[in-house]
Amino acid sequence: MRAFRSMTPTTMRAVVLRAAGGPDQLAVEEVATPVPRAGEALVRVHAAALTRDELEWPVDRLPAIPSYELSGVVVAVGDSVDDVAVGGEVYGMTAFDRDGVAADYAAIPIELLAPKPHALSHTEAAAVPLAALSAWQGLLEHGRLAAGERVLIHGASGGVGQFATPLAARLGAHVIATASARGIERARELGADVVIDHTAGSWEAGLDPVDLVFDTAGGDRLARSPAVLREGGRLVSVAEEPPHLSGVTSVYFIVHPDRGQLAEIGALLDSGWPPPAIDSVFTLEEAVSAFERTMAADKRGKVVLEAER
Repeated sequence: MRAFRSMTPTTMRAVVLRAAGGPDQLAVEEVATPVPRAGEALVRVHAAALTRDELEWPVDRLPAIPSYELSGVVVAVGDSVDDVAVGGEVYGMTAFDRDGVAADYAAIPIELLAPKPHALSHTEAAAVPLAALSAWQGLLEHGRLAAGERVLIHGASGGVGQFATPLAARLGAHVIATASARGIERARELGADVVIDHTAGSWEAGLDPVDLVFDTAGGDRLARSPAVLREGGRLVSVAEEPPHLSGVTSVYFIVHPDRGQLAEIGALLDSGWPPPAIDSVFTLEEAVSAFERTMAADKRGKVVLEAER
């Protein structure tokens, strides 16, 4: 390992999920600071973002450290690392099948780390990766959205929608959005050409056919979406399995880490994209309250843990 190991403590704080059962099974413990292996960087975590149902993900490998989105500073690198430098500010999304980053330090494969957007704080940057990558992959990889096409985005002002809406607009698509009444103005600010209040009757009535539906909400909106797709259209959901019908390409996907995509997303954020919505910020010691907040019905935006002492 290269760099300043002597400046890194041998132990650190970490949020640990001890057993299945939700936030009440969490504890903050003193654990060994990880040592970066070949191809990894040791990151001093400044902020780690939380996802609503993520405590259900590692139940087959407990105890486990939660949170899979981070922003921080590289303090050491393992062998065979040449393109990440000590002192560099980075952000990223880690793999879901290994320990997360709700801790003072995390050893992360460098292919999962991208330069932190300069325009964002660490707290804001940590709230970007999962949602922004979901938007990018939903619209581009799976939706194959092209300039001039009509796209309908469900949940356009929500966690994923806040990135999907401006991305679709930037691609040159005609963006139709569904949102709740309180999200309508936000969807317009994000770049939607038309915004529909999905709670006010039949949102699909009178809507001309679209080329792509990108669903971030699931439920009734997803079930009724085939009615507005043109023949040969695409229906992509990050929320749940969409209907499979003749003449429509239907895709449900789970987001995956991608360093190159995060670098491009970071550049867009530095060019003037609005920062992500932050609902609330907690310390590591407040992890139980933080995870409880992720489940609150009135939550608006991301819940973030700050690991700075």
